[in-house]
Amino acid sequence: MLRRLLLPAWIALAGLCVLAPSLLAEVTIEKSEQGVVIKADGQPFAEYVVESGGKPIVWPIIGPTGKPMTRAYPMRDDVASEKHDHPHHRSLWFTHGDVNGLSFWDKDTTRHREFVKLESGKQGLVVTRNDWIDREGKTVLEDERRLRFGADASSRWIDFDITLTARGGPVTFGDTKEGSFGVRVPGTMKVDAKLGGRIVDSKGRENQAAWGKQAEWVDYYGPVDGETLGIAIMNHPTSFRFPTFWHVRTYGLFAANPFGIRDFTGSKDNDGSYKLDDGKSITFRYRVLFHKGDEKQGRVAENYAAYVAQSPD
Repeated sequence: MLRRLLLPAWIALAGLCVLAPSLLAEVTIEKSEQGVVIKADGQPFAEYVVESGGKPIVWPIIGPTGKPMTRAYPMRDDVASEKHDHPHHRSLWFTHGDVNGLSFWDKDTTRHREFVKLESGKQGLVVTRNDWIDREGKTVLEDERRLRFGADASSRWIDFDITLTARGGPVTFGDTKEGSFGVRVPGTMKVDAKLGGRIVDSKGRENQAAWGKQAEWVDYYGPVDGETLGIAIMNHPTSFRFPTFWHVRTYGLFAANPFGIRDFTGSKDNDGSYKLDDGKSITFRYRVLFHKGDEKQGRVAENYAAYVAQSPD
């Protein structure tokens, strides 16, 4: 697991300024009927929902200015700016579209088993275990998720680490673009809304050009309730198959996917599938940064430098 620093926005590295721990919000973690409610200095931040559409999700997620940062549909269907498409795109989630031929992306079930640890503090911690169930009711995978929630005056973030372990036999993750760590952005933020939304990755590629490419991070920003706000997903160098490929779409899907190499490159000579032997594990690590402004105003590159400075335990 990662050794977490108390300097999540930027640190004394390559001339960056230092954010004092005293400026971090106090994050509280409290059980709810749906799962766990997360607050920053007493204000709503997020909720970890143990079951929604066949999988655990994080929804709602409230950004640094009090605005919702992910699409509400299909948990709510009364937001005028949102299209009612892809009901399996639920706020923030982790699944994959081909696991031994099963599609956990949109059809098959990931079942919450238990909360392992809940901790409040300068960074709140939620640790869960979950079972990926085949159509005969057998567990083919189990996962352990470690979500750390942090906030300061200008941003909020979720560090999402997940370890997948094969159970009951080998597991093959198929090459498909339908995966894996996903966010669906607000309807007004998406590029296709033509309201100023934009995608930019760590290599400087924008909008459609960022799709199917490898990058250390991608930022998706645009208007939300009259403000420009952004979501950056960052891939840690210790994550499986870093740097990941990105299934990021101008219609609002925003996903990191290390398996869909054939789909992304369009070459039959490439194969992104991966076989995990029984009892073996792979780990994925991401930070999701919710920030003000575009990628420059949100200091995404600097935040990424701080994130990768964290080393595994």
